[in-house]
Amino acid sequence: MKGSDIMPKKQYLSWKTAKDFMTEAFIKIAIPKEDSEICVDVLLESDRRGIDSHGVNRFKPIYIDRINKGILNPVTKYEIIRETKTTAVIDGHNGMGMVISKNAMELAIAKAKEYGMGMVAVRNSTHYGIAGYYATMASKAGMIGITGTNARPSIAPTFGVENMLGTNPLTFGLPTDEEFPFVLDCATSITQRGKIEFFSKVGKDTPLGMVIGNDGLPKTDSPEILKDLTTGKAALAPLGGIGEKLAGYKGYGYATVVEILSAALQAGSFLKMLSGVNEEGKLIPYPLGHFFIAIDTEAFMGLDTFKKISGDILRELRNSTLAPGEDKIFTAGEKEYLAWLERKDVGIPINEGIIKDFKEVKEMLHVDIDLPF
Repeated sequence: MKGSDIMPKKQYLSWKTAKDFMTEAFIKIAIPKEDSEICVDVLLESDRRGIDSHGVNRFKPIYIDRINKGILNPVTKYEIIRETKTTAVIDGHNGMGMVISKNAMELAIAKAKEYGMGMVAVRNSTHYGIAGYYATMASKAGMIGITGTNARPSIAPTFGVENMLGTNPLTFGLPTDEEFPFVLDCATSITQRGKIEFFSKVGKDTPLGMVIGNDGLPKTDSPEILKDLTTGKAALAPLGGIGEKLAGYKGYGYATVVEILSAALQAGSFLKMLSGVNEEGKLIPYPLGHFFIAIDTEAFMGLDTFKKISGDILRELRNSTLAPGEDKIFTAGEKEYLAWLERKDVGIPINEGIIKDFKEVKEMLHVDIDLPF
């Protein structure tokens, strides 16, 4: 029997069905229509880029469930509490992180168009989806986009085992003269909680070396890891790994930079304050902080020059000598572009965990959109 005969057929959900279903579900759970559309666009952008850990996979557990638990406000009250010509501080009042963040980056871009640079810090926000969405907003406007966010404790500091820092992505979007921008969107840990959630949903172990228990030994059982990350019995390794042998202190250092910029600029919460549980053990909102930077390339030597030189750099990197046995060198943003070309006509690959989530949401909120499963 051929391997293809025994392998389960991959299932897909059309982009339109996913968009219509999630939008209606968000509206039914009291998110305003315009805000619902923003939230869905951020989630779908993750799947467009092949980042399955942050797309429809997180629709129910991170957003629907948290709204039902009362720790995420469906109606977003976006408030500018301090502002200069080039900067601003925004309080999101624990509303939808994607809505807060899209508005924040739009404000940073507007300031950069007028003054060359703009930076916005956000306090009391919530999970904002893939960081690359906001960096790409800037690159589409011909600007350099930079963003970062802190998160609930997951990473252990070098020589430690306690989860203290969030996965804290430091993300850049740069315009180029190619079909796709340069977008570096990655956590400052070896992996992120969302990837482990994905492993758990599809029944896979977490690869060895990504997570350490408080006994100092590696952990691979994905459902157990998710539980232990919450109770403090496990922590993610920073980029480079635990200890100094493979330069884990670098990932630890960058995660700390993001933590400081996400909290100190807006006088917000940090480290264990983001655990989502109060002293009595009651669930509370995760009052996250973000920062957004837009830099107008026209304020330097011009957009066309920037795009041409950045494109030349990326092409030279991709055309450099391959390692034996390898087929291709990639640059950041390229694989995501290729994922979109592959998925745009077939839809979003889904698994049994996602199917279960969508069915539960359909029944819970009486969503009228038909599902193909």
